[in-house]
Amino acid sequence: MKVLITRPLFEEAIELVSAHAEIEIWEDENPITRDLLRLKASECDGILTTVMDKVDAGIISECKNLKVISQLGVGVDNIDVGEATNLGVMVGNTPGVVARPTADIAFGLLLNCARRISESYNWVKNKQWEIAFHPMSWLGTDVGGATLGIIGMGTIGREMLKRAQGFDMEVLYHSRTPKPDVDDLPGVTYCENMYELLSNSDYVSVHVPLTPETYYLISYDELKAMKKDSVLINTARGPIVNPSALYDALNEGWIRSAGIDVTDPEPIEPDSPLLTLDNLIISPHIGSASIDARRKMCMIAAGNLILGSNGERLEYCANPEVYQKLGL
Repeated sequence: MKVLITRPLFEEAIELVSAHAEIEIWEDENPITRDLLRLKASECDGILTTVMDKVDAGIISECKNLKVISQLGVGVDNIDVGEATNLGVMVGNTPGVVARPTADIAFGLLLNCARRISESYNWVKNKQWEIAFHPMSWLGTDVGGATLGIIGMGTIGREMLKRAQGFDMEVLYHSRTPKPDVDDLPGVTYCENMYELLSNSDYVSVHVPLTPETYYLISYDELKAMKKDSVLINTARGPIVNPSALYDALNEGWIRSAGIDVTDPEPIEPDSPLLTLDNLIISPHIGSASIDARRKMCMIAAGNLILGSNGERLEYCANPEVYQKLGL
């Protein structure tokens, strides 16, 4: 059994895989190119990928021995899951463990934007702090008692809700269907119409997967619908928010500020106009980057890689319909 891992992992995950398979690890600082991925995966039973690896239909169809693509992460929008299913290739992912740390980052960005922490830190760092205290300087917005709009009430959205409740926030949420268990909570209201949420929220946090339906879900009309003093947070996927629209919204004052952990494209281009904005905080896709979460992710992904390469059901499978095709 032969497998390819496209990024170094925690040592215990490597040891787990090595005990079951011949293993090759791409250890270069830069992501593996498409051509090299296709070449190295061509004789593999399984590959372990990250969001930076584009596993398209061409690669999947050319890898005749491929049984499993094990993704280190929840989202699998970088993989042609439909083609994988058609060809009987299982696609694994690592849900659950990323929810808490990703919600932590989202709420951290919210607090940062609300109280202008990074912006004021840069001011101090640049030696501009000359007056000890001024009652009208660095005014931010309150979080406690404010209204948070959550777009997408999955596992991460629910963790975001818990954090909002700890700050006594009112919560509006929008999802494809209402969630009865969430609706029973005090201070929580379902908005069938996303624009109702946008126009009534002081903070809006996006927690939906990237699909054709959510591509540029937040664009010009949506940003114009938000309150002028509101804050947008995106820790989901970059292309859910139109970057050109976001620039205009922040530059022209449609909204107060934004905090994003994901960009479009990713990594962000060095000459992106977004990098000129003082009212935008960007972190480099670190939502799940806690030691405990990444270790658990690596172990789950390693386990999925071994199970799938052996033709067995995965612990977590993003295309469970493939089991019928495989007779599992």
